Amino acid sequence: MTIELNGERIELTAGASVAEAVAHAGADLGRRGVAVAVDGEVVPRSAWHRTELSEGQRVEVVGAIQGG
Repeated sequence: MTIELNGERIELTAGASVAEAVAHAGADLGRRGVAVAVDGEVVPRSAWHRTELSEGQRVEVVGAIQGG
C-alpha cells in the first residue's frame, strides 16, 4: 500500500502498523521525544504497534531536539 510519510509517498506492506512507519522514517521506537500523527490525529505511543495504516493515509513522524 502507498502512504505519505513526512511528505513523501512510500510503499509499505498491507496492514502495516504505525510502528512500522516510524521505523521506516528512521526513528528509534524506544526513544523518548518521538511523536506520530496519522491524518492529523496524534497516535499515542502505546497504540503504535496495534494501529494499522490504510492506503493513502498521511503519517507525520517528528522528534524533539535539544537546542538553545
